[in-house]
This record gives sequence, structure tokens and C-alpha cells, in this order.
Amino acid sequence: MKAHTKETQDTISPALALQFLKEGNSRFINNLKVNRNLLEMVNDTRDGQFPFASILSCSDSRTSAELVFDQGLGDIFSVRLAGNVASQFAVGSLEFACKYLGSKIIVVLGHTQCGAVKGACDKFQDGNITPLLEQIAPAVEMETTTTEHRHSKNNDFVNKVMLKNVELQMRNIYALSPTLTQMKKEGKIDIVGGIYDVGTGVVEFIEIGDEIMEGIVREADFSAA
Repeated sequence: MKAHTKETQDTISPALALQFLKEGNSRFINNLKVNRNLLEMVNDTRDGQFPFASILSCSDSRTSAELVFDQGLGDIFSVRLAGNVASQFAVGSLEFACKYLGSKIIVVLGHTQCGAVKGACDKFQDGNITPLLEQIAPAVEMETTTTEHRHSKNNDFVNKVMLKNVELQMRNIYALSPTLTQMKKEGKIDIVGGIYDVGTGVVEFIEIGDEIMEGIVREADFSAA
């Protein structure tokens, strides 16, 4: 399989980009990865990159986006930060990927057994980890269905917070980036959430209702005003 060119990237819609990722994950979990000549792809991409997707994922060593979506060199613009936090710098990277490199989709990819989420649940503090976990802390408060045992030893609570954190970081992307918000409105890109199961390798994409999504966009418009 060849690396993407500007011409092939231009033929990809946000919906098709999502389909490529779903198909890649299916290959991954079935151990049917595409045969790629990686050294040839190095040569193909030496003068430029044309990633069709951008993934904001956790730094966890088990969650390499290129592997779990069975993609090659130049296919994915990968932004990794513990807890898949949409910091200002992470969002700036995503803006670069979409506006200037032509990515068609952003996936905010959380995962099960996330240490950063567990740390936020326990209000863990230590050095520069503290301000990082503060970016996840609102997701802990967003999870209101758990009234007891709100700590990292409660796996059900951790998973619920992890889901809320994906939504939180999507909201942060809209709030921080009028550029990406406008590209989403114009249909140039899509922004979706996903959960990677470290036990099975399966990525489940999260459907966020139109009403909620419209609310996120309205909030972003308000923040940008």
C-alpha cells in the first residue's frame, strides 16, 4: 500500500476517513494488517505528508494510533498527551493538521484503564502531573451517576469518567479553536470520540447526539465572541 498523496487525500471525505479507521481497527483485532513496504513509504513521504486523520490520544504505551488503526507512515497525524488532554498546544497541533495538512477527521481517543483518569479520580498530586490532571478533573465532576466509591479502585466509576473525559476534551477543542469549529460547521472535517479497550484492542466510536454537539458549537461560538 502506498502513502497518501495530495490527490488521494483530496478524494477522502470526513465520513470516508472514519470508515478507513474502522476498517483498520477491524484488521488490527483480527491480525490481518495490510502488507506495507515501510521503507518505500519513507521515500514516498520524504517531501511532504498528507495525513487523512488526526488522533488526539493518550501517551499510554498500549495505545499507538498507527497500530490500533493499522495505518502506515504519513496516514495519521498523532497528538499524544496523558489523558488525551486537549491542551492549547495539542489543539494548535490539530489546527495545523487540519488547516494546513488536510486531515479530514479528528478523533479524541480515550482508553480503558487510563492512569491519568485514575489519577484525576483520586485527586493525585505530584510535580507537573498536578496541572495535567487538573485538565481532567472536570470530567470527574461531570460523572454524577456514581454516588459512592468515587475513586480509582471502582472500575465502573473510572470508565464512566473516562467517557466523560472524551466529551470534555471534545468540548475543549471547540472552545479553544474557532478555526476547527468553523471547519466542522462547513463539513470540511469531523470531530468524533472513541474508546480503545486495552484488553481487546477494539475501538468503539462514540455517538454524541446532534443536540449536544450543537450545544458544544454554540458554547464555542460564545467563547470566541
